[in-house]
Amino acid sequence: MIGSVQRAMRLLESVAGHEHGAPAKQLARETGLALPTAYHLLRTLVHEGYLRRDKGLFFLGEAAERLSSSGAQQKRRSTVVDALAQWRDAIGVPIYYALYRDGEIETVCVSDTPGNPAVEEWADFRETGHAHAIGQCLLAQLGEDARRDHLDRYPVQSITPYTVRDNHSLLRRLERTRRMDPVIERQEYALGTVCAAIPITLGNNAATIAISLPAHQADRLPAATQQLQGEIGRLLGSLAISISI
Repeated sequence: MIGSVQRAMRLLESVAGHEHGAPAKQLARETGLALPTAYHLLRTLVHEGYLRRDKGLFFLGEAAERLSSSGAQQKRRSTVVDALAQWRDAIGVPIYYALYRDGEIETVCVSDTPGNPAVEEWADFRETGHAHAIGQCLLAQLGEDARRDHLDRYPVQSITPYTVRDNHSLLRRLERTRRMDPVIERQEYALGTVCAAIPITLGNNAATIAISLPAHQADRLPAATQQLQGEIGRLLGSLAISISI
């Protein structure tokens, strides 16, 4: 063990326990360090940005706050990954989590298994939102202007015989979609695959959790979608903060 690192970490922990700052003498006493040693380590931590000093009191610095923020983000992502894996195993289907961020469709996380693999992204998901359930679900949650802006950048193109034919047809479909109803898509993005996407709106963010199945198992899709809705309903409260990753 490197003693100086251990002592510095103890000082950081001690400072973190004082919202309104603490003087060096108090920090030395709390950590059991000699005052000269505490001063030396505190000055080093201030120089590196992990602490800041104001009127003789020490506070956590920007570098420490960045570490805390990164750790919290990793924890949130882990919460989402664990939830998707739980639903994947309970329902026996691949699970997808996606959101609409900065004008783009973003697939954040996919949870699948060798026995139930995810759909291969053979055409860019961002450019083909009109064709897959994830994209249609996200676009349905947007306002009319945002939808039209998206389609101006990524116009409808037929990628399978079942894909919606033009922007006008897609906009009419989206207008008929009730805001919180699942979106069902059958072979519009990938032949041999059916999908369902459940809308999740958190504040101003449009998000969705989706599933896919081989077309020959299409009869499972309604029950699997209903089961996923129930699973989401039980966990959404605890995921509300995490899901914005």
